[in-house]
Amino acid sequence: MRCGRTALYLFASVLCACAAREILIPKSGATPADMDLSGTWRLRKDASAGQRRINEAIRRTDSVDDRVILRPPARQNERGRVTPGSRRNPGGLVHVFLESGATLKITQTADGLFLSFDRAVVVEYRFGENREVQVGPVVADRVSGWEGGEYVAETLDQNNMKLTERFALVNRHTLRRTIVFRSKNDDEETIVQTFDRVG
Repeated sequence: MRCGRTALYLFASVLCACAAREILIPKSGATPADMDLSGTWRLRKDASAGQRRINEAIRRTDSVDDRVILRPPARQNERGRVTPGSRRNPGGLVHVFLESGATLKITQTADGLFLSFDRAVVVEYRFGENREVQVGPVVADRVSGWEGGEYVAETLDQNNMKLTERFALVNRHTLRRTIVFRSKNDDEETIVQTFDRVG
């Protein structure tokens, strides 16, 4: 009887752990009237200092040891012994979906936003999207769309780390981008970037 209760308790614990993974809530696909983020924008502060702040925020929230990520996979040698290699990392990897740069060009269409950082990296957000996205082996869930006067994109990885980006016009000449990294333990790091219109 005790064995049965223990098995039932373990099953319930596993079920609760599985149910604890967040489900992203879809955003509106309807663009607010007169809302257009299109333009070419330049980051107001030094871009390298901004990237350092982003890297620090990632380190504080993702629990990933970069040495483990970069370690080659485990292999068997000629004698059949396994040599050390990479292990499955329990930390978050959602930061691989974040792009940044000193300049940002936004093209807004009827269906979505195209963001080009430093004239090289292009990111596409579809209004009202709710889909799976992938960078290399890293897979995550994404929703994006409008919340009031802001465009919001949320990306959630398999280890429950979440990246939230918000884009809002402060005025006709100023764009604010808010980046929030949330760890699987609900610790948050927020970075606010201000861009000035240059075109």
